[in-house]
Amino acid sequence: MHFQGSYPKKKNWALENLLFRNEWVLIVDADEWITPELSLEIARVLEEKREYDGYYINRRFFFLDRWIRHCGYYPSYNLRLFKHRLGRYEKIPVNGAGDNEVHEHVFLKGKAAYLRHDMLHFAYPSIATWVEKHNRYSTWEAGLEENWQSQRTDPGEQWLAPPLRWKRFLKRLHFRLPMRFVIRFLYAYLWKGGIWDGRPGFIFCILLSFYDFLSWAKVLERRTIPLGNSEGNKQ
Repeated sequence: MHFQGSYPKKKNWALENLLFRNEWVLIVDADEWITPELSLEIARVLEEKREYDGYYINRRFFFLDRWIRHCGYYPSYNLRLFKHRLGRYEKIPVNGAGDNEVHEHVFLKGKAAYLRHDMLHFAYPSIATWVEKHNRYSTWEAGLEENWQSQRTDPGEQWLAPPLRWKRFLKRLHFRLPMRFVIRFLYAYLWKGGIWDGRPGFIFCILLSFYDFLSWAKVLERRTIPLGNSEGNKQ
């Protein structure tokens, strides 16, 4: 069996085709770290064989050597531990997303609970890394915005946890706001308390605002220059 580079993407392909030794899978990216406390908690809930089919794990994002406790980045729950036969990543056919699930969430056909301990996420070891990643993400986000403009809701979202459904609704609303990159900074820095994360928090909120600006600008670019005809898309 070989991944062919089409839907379902890599993680979904693995979930559907690999022969798993165990019933449960734990999804961990290369820049994430399972703490000893979380490891023990995972072992305990699986040993107890509770009635749940999956577990949400909270993440602590680190930026410029500091845990970003505010800015709207904590808490940040993702469904990462689940029975592999019951969980699949949502399929969002957006140009620029590549062959990896990036912002997609796991749809679980079953009951889920929340674990108490956090995983550590070292996604942004430097500002250059942040800018490089979010330049790619903003291309994906621009495609997502165009896709969502044609549909009010996604039937598959019923499988998301209520907080994630609410977050998805707010994201759709955010796409419609004028000067949303300014609103993003004020929201992250003042309303969500980024000011309490010191200089790293200020820089992080400025970068979040710039990310929103890039996404907005790339939507405008798509409408002005057909996708594939701009200089940046030429091979």
